[in-house]
Amino acid sequence: MLQRRRFKQTKPLYERLADEAVRLREEARSLLPGQRRDMLLRKARQDETAMQIENWLRSPGLRPPT
Repeated sequence: MLQRRRFKQTKPLYERLADEAVRLREEARSLLPGQRRDMLLRKARQDETAMQIENWLRSPGLRPPT
């Protein structure tokens, strides 16, 4: 049976998403308009949306069901 590799993340998810969004936007800035640039900007927006969703899920307003 195959064993799954597991490792502990050193940075929280929101930090990893923020870092990747910044990296993608910087890479897109260096490209000419085109499909590759659009794809990088779309991925950066997806990362930013994921950060917002994660913040909503971690907000104190959400309570687990009792």
